[in-house]
Amino acid sequence: MSKIPEKLGKYEIQDQIGRGSMGIVYQGFDPFSNRKVAVKVALAASLKDKESGDRYRTMFFNEAHTAGMLKHSNILEILDAGADGEDCYIVMELVEGANTLKSYCQPDTLLPMERVIEIVFKCAKALDYAHRKGVVHRDIKPTNILVTPDMDIKIGDFSIAHVISSETTNTMPMGFVGSPRYMSPEQVQEDVITNQTDLFSLGIVMYELLTGHHPFSTDSFSRLIHKIIHEKQLPLRTYRADIPEVLERIVYHALQKNTDKRYKMGLNMAADLSLAFDYLEKPKEDIEVHEKFNAIRQLEFFKEFNETEIWEIIRACSWQEHPDGSEIITEGDIDDSFFIITSGRVEIRKGNFSVGRLHEGDCFGEMGYLSKTKRSATILADGRVQLMKINATLIQQVSVECQLQFSKVFLQTLVRRLSETTSAMAVSASG
Repeated sequence: MSKIPEKLGKYEIQDQIGRGSMGIVYQGFDPFSNRKVAVKVALAASLKDKESGDRYRTMFFNEAHTAGMLKHSNILEILDAGADGEDCYIVMELVEGANTLKSYCQPDTLLPMERVIEIVFKCAKALDYAHRKGVVHRDIKPTNILVTPDMDIKIGDFSIAHVISSETTNTMPMGFVGSPRYMSPEQVQEDVITNQTDLFSLGIVMYELLTGHHPFSTDSFSRLIHKIIHEKQLPLRTYRADIPEVLERIVYHALQKNTDKRYKMGLNMAADLSLAFDYLEKPKEDIEVHEKFNAIRQLEFFKEFNETEIWEIIRACSWQEHPDGSEIITEGDIDDSFFIITSGRVEIRKGNFSVGRLHEGDCFGEMGYLSKTKRSATILADGRVQLMKINATLIQQVSVECQLQFSKVFLQTLVRRLSETTSAMAVSASG
């Protein structure tokens, strides 16, 4: 369009505020709702192109169809779409004074780490919402994420998004679409993609926001594709020595080439980002928590837990330390707590008799946790001992996936303990 139109449909056009590959964006006014809006108008030349015009028109209105399904505070809201003569347009909420994340992806314009975590957390949650609605964005990149003046975010440009309907499978081979610098390995290979493609792209955005560098930077398109498919990114600390290990782990998981090892859902990534934010807010406390993580992931009980689930358990349980000789459980008491020894050992007593000892990695209190029955023995600290104390109320705070994993391992432990007790009783009886 050679000049700013005065009106499109019912919308009064006031000024041009942006331009991209999919159209020109104007500030408009809706007299019916008495509000300012953003109006994206398709490029006339692209619509008229004999070879690609139909595809361009489909992609243009695809944004209205897909994003229009979504109502989320961190997704740019689509209000209307239509045509006025030869002009096709989409009406969106207007975010006045907004910029894009691209402004904060240079080494000299980086945001504080806490702000980056908050932004990526909101993106991960918004993508999780979209994915659960069946929408895969397929073009997550800094220029498609708006930043409001108060540093809130809005994900926009769903022009190449794909909707997974009930009639389709949960995966779809979609060809080479998107922005190559932010594509996942499966995208650049024109392979089957899922919502995990968006999480890989978000991992690239996070890497840039933290370092000011692209994880697969190169001057050649063919080298870019090779790096995305085959090469691991340089550690964040290559560019910033102050990056904590917790952020290295999150980026590492987001940028896994193999989807089996990548974050499954945006909520999983958001959970890790929440823990990372706590780490930066309370460094002294989280240094201790990080030490706990390193300690308990070596325990047999947690061998089948992934890192996210271990962090959830660490946050959900309470931690205890008992001096030598102190009573942890009293025979006859009613309690629903279950304990895991993280260091030290305990003595088991029935009445006045010592019947055994448990060591680091062992559990006790299983029956009380399961059915809140009377304690069948007294447990004493045999030297200084550290424990994780877990009850059903605390476990209800973690994700469903983590609850299922915990229940599985807990029941395996209980069966093994009962088997050992039965075997010991049989040996005693035969003696």
